[in-house]
Amino acid sequence: MRDDIVLDKHAVRRSFDRAATTYDAAAVLQHEVCRRSLERLDFIRHAPARILDAGCGTGNAWPGLAKQYPSARMVALDLAPGMLLQAAASVPWHQRLLRKAPLTVCGDLERLPLAGGSIDLAWSNLALQWVNALPQAFAEMHRVLAPGGLLLFTTFGPDTLKELRAAQADTDDHPHVSRFIDMHDIGDMLVDCGFADPVIDMETFTLTYDDVRAVMRDLKAIGAHNAAANRPSALSGKQWLAAVEQKYEGFRRDGKLPATFEVIYGHAWRPLPRLGPGGRAVIEIKPVGGS
Repeated sequence: MRDDIVLDKHAVRRSFDRAATTYDAAAVLQHEVCRRSLERLDFIRHAPARILDAGCGTGNAWPGLAKQYPSARMVALDLAPGMLLQAAASVPWHQRLLRKAPLTVCGDLERLPLAGGSIDLAWSNLALQWVNALPQAFAEMHRVLAPGGLLLFTTFGPDTLKELRAAQADTDDHPHVSRFIDMHDIGDMLVDCGFADPVIDMETFTLTYDDVRAVMRDLKAIGAHNAAANRPSALSGKQWLAAVEQKYEGFRRDGKLPATFEVIYGHAWRPLPRLGPGGRAVIEIKPVGGS
């Protein structure tokens, strides 16, 4: 299986559109990670006036963000229109009446349709694994953040779905599980994109299931389909599924099959400009190609 998996964004959008009405019931892990990420805001001194929920899904972060920052205006962005419609439908009527509902925008994390410096807090919960170029997504976050703005995100690390990946290895020549980026590489990417003081840590979750098909049903219910550009054009057959089930059985413990998820938490700041003695911003000029 090749490491250079390229995602078909049209396939990603279709998958999440179809999963919009089933997502919340199946997204137990996503909701728990969201809750834990919101708790981290209690320890960060920041007072954003404008918040971006990047990859908002069904809007599970909105109540917590609104409680933490009641006067902030929120922009909610997602690649899938169906997710935005589901999220908008969950907003209480009085918030819509008072025009306190988030502004919903359909867009790509790698090409944010927002003005530079227009956001004070860029929040993203378990969405960045659906981009093709994570440095590009970070560069876009840096661009739309105002100086002094905060990026806070979660994504999946390399051990995510390691059992399913191992069970599907060598069953055919196509990728079936996405590759995920190591937390140390993510920290380097943030610095390269101009962020300051990155903080990255990791937590492992293990969900248990009765059988492999239950794992796959949950992934389908949250829209986590195989969206690789070189995925097989037809549905995998019974023979392929039987081979995966047989190999996955080797992971059974105490009567249950595990599904591991490595969750990476990170935050970093867009630094304020350095000021010279006269109060003017210091612009660094670096030579190209010389020492």
